[in-house]
This record gives sequence, C-alpha cells and structure tokens, in this order.
Amino acid sequence: MNKRNICISFCFLAALTVQAQKKPLDHTVYDSWQSISSPYISKSGKFVLFQVMPQEGDNQLFLKTKDNKELIQIPRGYNAKLNDTENHLISLIKPPFAAIREAKIKKKKADEFPKDSLAIYDLTNASLIKFAAVKSYKIAEKNNNFVSFLFDKETGDKTFSAKNTVDSDQTKKQNNDKKKKTVATLTVYNLVSGDSLQFSSVDQYAWNKDGTKLVFSKKTDVKDSLSKESGVYLYDVASKNLKKISNGRGEYKNFSFDEAGNQLAYLGDLSKEKALVKNYNLYYYSASAGVDTAQYLVTKNSSGMPANWAVSGDGDIRFSKNGEKLFFGIAPVPRVKDTTLVEFEHAKVDVWSWQDDYLQPMQLVNLKKDLSRNFLAVIYPKNSRSVIPLTDETFNSTSLTHDGNAEYMLARTDFGKRIESQWKGGTRDDIYLVSTKTGQRELILSNFSGYATLSPDAKYIVYFDRDKGTWNSYQISSKRKFVLTEGIPAAFADEENDMPTQAESYGMAAWTPDYKGVYLNSHYDIWFFELDGSKKSILTNGYGAASRTTLRYLPLQREEERDQPLILDYKKGGLLTAFDNKTKEAGFYQFKGQHNDPKNLLVEAKTFRNISASADLQTILYSKEDYANSPNLYTNTIKLNNELQLSDINRQQASYNWGTAELVHWTTPAGHQAEGILYKPENFNPAKKYPVIAYFYEKLSDGLYTYQPPAPTPSRLNIPYFVSNEYLVFAPNISYETGYPGKSAEEYVNSGMRHLAQNPWVDSTKMGIQGQSWGGYQVAHLITRTNMYAAAWAGAPVVNMTSAYGGIRWQSGMSRQFQYEHTQSRIGKTLWEAPELYIENSPLFHLNKVNTPVVIMANDNDGAVPWYQGIEMFTALRRLNKPVWMLNYNGDEHNLMQRQNRKDIQIREQQFFDHYLKGAPAPNWLKKGIPATLKGIDWGLDYK
Repeated sequence: MNKRNICISFCFLAALTVQAQKKPLDHTVYDSWQSISSPYISKSGKFVLFQVMPQEGDNQLFLKTKDNKELIQIPRGYNAKLNDTENHLISLIKPPFAAIREAKIKKKKADEFPKDSLAIYDLTNASLIKFAAVKSYKIAEKNNNFVSFLFDKETGDKTFSAKNTVDSDQTKKQNNDKKKKTVATLTVYNLVSGDSLQFSSVDQYAWNKDGTKLVFSKKTDVKDSLSKESGVYLYDVASKNLKKISNGRGEYKNFSFDEAGNQLAYLGDLSKEKALVKNYNLYYYSASAGVDTAQYLVTKNSSGMPANWAVSGDGDIRFSKNGEKLFFGIAPVPRVKDTTLVEFEHAKVDVWSWQDDYLQPMQLVNLKKDLSRNFLAVIYPKNSRSVIPLTDETFNSTSLTHDGNAEYMLARTDFGKRIESQWKGGTRDDIYLVSTKTGQRELILSNFSGYATLSPDAKYIVYFDRDKGTWNSYQISSKRKFVLTEGIPAAFADEENDMPTQAESYGMAAWTPDYKGVYLNSHYDIWFFELDGSKKSILTNGYGAASRTTLRYLPLQREEERDQPLILDYKKGGLLTAFDNKTKEAGFYQFKGQHNDPKNLLVEAKTFRNISASADLQTILYSKEDYANSPNLYTNTIKLNNELQLSDINRQQASYNWGTAELVHWTTPAGHQAEGILYKPENFNPAKKYPVIAYFYEKLSDGLYTYQPPAPTPSRLNIPYFVSNEYLVFAPNISYETGYPGKSAEEYVNSGMRHLAQNPWVDSTKMGIQGQSWGGYQVAHLITRTNMYAAAWAGAPVVNMTSAYGGIRWQSGMSRQFQYEHTQSRIGKTLWEAPELYIENSPLFHLNKVNTPVVIMANDNDGAVPWYQGIEMFTALRRLNKPVWMLNYNGDEHNLMQRQNRKDIQIREQQFFDHYLKGAPAPNWLKKGIPATLKGIDWGLDYK
C-alpha cells in the first residue's frame, strides 16, 4: 500500500472515529432544542428583530443590525416593535417559565399569576427601562414617538417613575387610602423626553393612524365615588388637551378613527352588566363638527334599520379611506332565556331536524359564533343618518375593496343549498354585487363553485370556476363576462389533484398597477391577462414549464402594507420564488420584461422561509434550512449576492449522530414512476444491516430539504430520533386511484419498501410502518394485505368505513360523509352506490389476516376520527388473539396537544419498535399492560 492510500485510509478511519463518538438522540433533548420566531426587518433595513425559542422554557429576543452586530438581548421578550424613527424598541416580557410553572402547581387564580413587563430600549444611548404588571401596549402606525400601555397599579403605589400624572383630585385622594386595590391604569410615555401621563380605571384604548390622538374608556366601580368619571376620553397629544366625549358607565369598544384621524366611531352599551340583552349604539365624533361630545349615530330606532334589528356589539367598525362611509354590523335582537323557569324541572334536549341547514352538532360547535353573527351595514356620517343594510341573515360573507371607497362590494350566500354540505363538504354559492349607496343587490354568479374577488377599483369581478378550471372576469359597467384563460396551453387548476372533487386553482399572483390586468399562476409559470380579455401573455416566458420549476411572484409586501392590493409591475421587475420539482431545490429568480427567461439569482438544496424586505427593497431577510441544518436567519442584498448569517441555533446538534436525506426513485408494479425520501443515520455504514420504518401520509417528498427538529410529535414518527438511533426511515409518496385508496397505498408503500430491501444494508426481516390519521388508516389496511412488516403503529385510524361514513367530526360538527365521497378517503361514491368499495377499503373486515404486532392510538377527545374506530380495531384483533395495544390519552385530541402526552408517546413508540425491529427487551406496558388500579402510579415504561 503506498503512502497516499495509507493516508486516505487513516483519514477515513479518523472520520469514522469522530462519527462514532457522536451520541444518539435521547428523550431528554427536546425542551432545549430551539427555533426562530417572529423575524422582522425594519423599514430602513438597518435592524433585525427575532426570537430564539426553546421548545419548553424561556425565549430570548434579539435586536441586531443587518450586519450582525448585536445591540441587545431581552430575556423572554416578545411582541416587539420598533418605532418609526427606529431609535426605540418596545417589547413585552413574559414572566419566567419556572414562575408560571410554580403558579400552576399551586393552582393560583388567573389574576394571581405572574404578569408581563414592558421593556423600552433606547438605541441612541443603549439604555433600557422596564415597567411591571403590564397587560398590553400600543403604538400608532405613524409618528409613533409615544407608547401607551395598560398596567395593574395598586392604589397608593408610588413606584412608577412618571414625570407628570393626569387624574382628578378625587383619584389622588383615593390613592392615599390605606386600603390598596388594583386599578387598571393607562400610561402614555414619551419615548423622546421620558415624560409620562397616567389615567386610572381604563378599559379600552386606541391610537389614530398618525399618533396625534388617543381615545380610551374609563370604567370605574359602580360603588366608587369616582363612578361619574366613567365614559370615553379623547387626548390630543400636541395640545395635551384631555376631553371627555361620552358620559356614563358602560362598555365602550371597537374604537375606529378615519384615515385623517378627525372622525371617530365606537360602540357603546350603557345597560346593566347583568342585562340579558345588550343595547349597543354606534357613537360618532368629528373634530370638525363643532360639537364637544360624541353623538348617537345609529340606534335600533334609526332610519333604515330593519324592524327588530339593532347595532351589533360583535361587528367591526371601519371608515372608508376617504372618510365618507362608515361600515358596521347589525343583527336581529336576540331572544333570551326565561330566567324565571326552574332549570331542573325542564328538559335539556337537542332536536335534530332533516330540514335544518346544518346538522345539530355543527350548530352546537358554531353556537358562540352564530350568537355573535352580524351583517354589514353602512352609513354616510357627514351627509345622512340613514342606515343602509348591505346583507341579511341569508348571506355568509361580504368583501369590500381594500380602501372601501368604491360603490360596490361582493356578498356570498349559499342559502337553500346548505344541507348538501353534509355529503359534499362545501356548498355552491350565489355571488351578488351590492351597492353601498343604495343597498341594491345584483346576482352575478348563480350556483357557483369557486373563488371570486373584486378588482381593487371595483370595476371588475375576477373569479375562478372550479367546474371548468378557468379564470374569468366580469366587467361591472357592461355586464360582460370574459374567459381569461381560454386557449392558454397551461393548467390553471391543480393537475395533481387525485381526490374525487374539483381541482383548486394555483392562485392569483397580483394586480397590474392600473388594476386593468391581473397575473395568474399556472402549474409552473405566471401569466398576464387584461381584464377585458383583450390581451394575454406570459411573464415567465415558459421557463417554469420547460424546467419543471414552479415560479411564484414574491411581492415582499411589508407587514404594515398587508391591507394593500398586491401589485406587480413587469417594467420594474421583481423577485420570484422557485421550486425545482425534480431536485426539490429552491431559491429566487429575477424577472424583468415579459419575453425573457427569469434570471437565476440564488438556488440551493435548501428550504427558504420567512422572506421579507426593507421598505426600499434593498435588503432581504429570510431563513433557510435543510434536513441537516437548523433554520437560521440571513440578510442579503436585493441581488442576493451578499448573504450574511444572523443566528446560529442548536449548536448542540454537532454532538449527536444526525442524519442525511436523499431522494429515492422506483417504478411501482403498475408501472407508475414513484419517489420518496430516505433518511439515513450520519454514521451510516453500508456494511451493516439496518431496520427500516416507513412513514407516510400522501406526498412528502417536496420536504426533502426541510429541517425536522427532535421534538415530541403529535403522534407522527419522530424521524430525527429514529435516524439518530440507527434506523432507516422511508417516506414514500402515494398517488391515489378513486375508489381504491387502500390498494393505492399497497401499490406505492409496499413496492417502495421492496425496492429498498434490494440493498444489502436493509434488513428486510425488520421493517415497520407508522402513520397518523390518514396515515394510520393506511397502516391498518396494509397489515391486512401483507405480512412483510414486523411491527406497525397506527395513530387515530379509521378501520370501518361503513360506520365512520355516518359518523361526526366532533371538532367541527360535520358529518364524515363528504370525505368518502369527495375528499381524502377517495371512495367517490355513496355507501349505497358502492357498498363493496367501503367493505374492501375497511381493514375491519380483513383483520383476521393480520399477523403484525400493532399499537393503536385512539383518544377519547378526538374531534376528527371517532375514537370508537380505534376501539373497533382493538377489540377485533383482541378477539382474534393478535398482539395489539391501544393508547387512549385521556381528554387529548386527534393529534396530541398536551406536551406531556407527546413526550410519553415518543418513549412508547421507541420501546415498541426497538423491541420488534431491534430485538430489545419489551417494557412492562408491552409485556403485561397497565391495570386501571395502577393508573397514574405506574406508567409501565420499566423493563423489570
């Protein structure tokens, strides 16, 4: 052997030694594993905010420059904002995790729990001040050099460092009383001077857009000597003038200023707190009206108000941008319960009727929402005091333009068609154009299935017709309709849809700057259409389809602009996101003009998320990740040629045996081309034989470059844990044939596992399968059709489609019929049309063929799959003397929500697969179960 070969051999052995020193993941690592949350780049692009979150414990808030200079860390900081001038950072601070935990252990009341604090950091002099017991804070959208915050103050407490306090003499006297009590106090803090004002007994508060006015309500105790101070106040920042504009103790809410900040509207109810029917009125105040107080603008007796209707206390209030219109909610006056009736003498019964619009369970789930349901109305406060109702009880939703200035709006109703949602999952709609001047409604689309929106100038309706798979427009002035995508050699509806229902569109990309055109997504590219049908062209020059790269417009719209229409100006160019459907690589392209291929700026074997930009679009912020690297934050230029990393989380990962992810391709027995992801341990040795677990749902391969942290999952397979502990994990894609979902799973999962088993490093005698929900169903089906698996784990499976068909999804109250006929379960016919398909695809009828040990998770508060499906599977296999266990996490849901349960299932799943796929000893819960007498005493995880 020559010296060069000796050196190579030595280096290879050294690398193996380093890998061997890495430890496998264990169940103690979860809490400290971190993620990035709430990334934000400032308007100027100079500063970046983000949180580093452990899975359990205290987070850290970071403020950095775009060049990665750290300015401050705020332990437990969240909901952070920079003011306009970017010289102050405002953030809430959570109490320590340990303090909250202790309060829970001691079962303290909510008002006894530790409270948030408020931090204000001055970037100009690097100083930090904090305020305790803060409930909330607000800053104006613009000119926000003042911060207002509500905090609990003990009367007599003089610890607050306010330089100036505004309140009545009576309040000051009360504050000197010996007996202290907590009073909700509003502070207005000047970020520049440090001056502050305080207002006691404050309930609700809001800024106008420009930060020149602050409105708040005071609500004092009814027995308090200061009760006459209750009402609504308006504070003018420049003049420091405080004006009371409403009198009376009551509930005031939903404060809304117009764009200029000169008009104010809000809801007010002065009835007694225990009144069964609230009497809300719409209040209106105008600085230019020459009146010092707010007036009733709308009451239940106002002109135009429908009989027995009133202002809704649950409706939003909004001025049009031009200030001419005021939108609000109205609703029928509700019937109330007779409180004189003796409760125990009367029946409690739900009456189900075949003529009900919605099933009774669905009505009960939506009861709170339905009781607060309200319907849009408008009034012109400067010109008229007459209410114009825009919809009524038969309508489901309304849609205004972004500024509300236009005459027309859209309204949708499925009235008379709602019963069919029981078996279709949705309904067809009638789409109306409604005039905000007269309330007149015009039917535009009847019995329509699809999506419709107004153009931003309300001159067109643009809609996607699911029945035909086409995008269309309707010109309001001429009442003409145009099929925009007719004749285009590209698909605008999902080509990969394999459910027995209409395909969804690929979506809308943006509007043209003049709102006369629209950009629409095809499968791979972006197309331009004049709304009058006169012109059409392709923005991306067909590059997407030619390269099988999905290109999508990246508008980089800032958070404060989210209520604005998305605009694409091809002359100025812009960025596209790109996803290569062959390699799964992703990144960014640049477009300019409409007849050139987009330019590749940055494409990597990564997943990019959290993409945003500075206001001038010169600095980009994003996170990127792959299976081996945690998501971290990066800044870059608009040309994406100067990347800088800002965060570096989960350094501890380097100490653990991690893994790799790669695409696997094979051909199924029926000749279909298939793909999936194969995860291998970092210390993979092709000379060894590995057990393999298949985890599947529908299609997962697009997540090839997705980071998967070691975390207690809701009951999915904990992929990084098993890979680190020297399992292979395989995630095959499944395509479905209508009527045969079970056979489809066989076609792809079984053939994919057999393909892997051809490799000498796969132990074909130690193969397992795991799935949750739809994946759990497929696990249950597969073990009735093959004995190739040594172990199986089925979370929340459906095993009897005949009984599940008529069941209820208790979380939504919906019948399960629709999902068999039209969506995920993919039978495509009713139970009466094809009973043989329901039986063929129901594992219950074939469980006598099972020889695979299986664990079922079925929880008694499952709102999606009735947990008796798990019981049917368990009792059948038990009766057949098959090795089966069932886990019922009491009170938990379809996907485990309680973290302690998530941690528990990880241990049990590891013990189960270790036993059957690695020959490890069986823990007590597998060997002998856990009797009810030992519940909460012995969890059965020991091996003795």
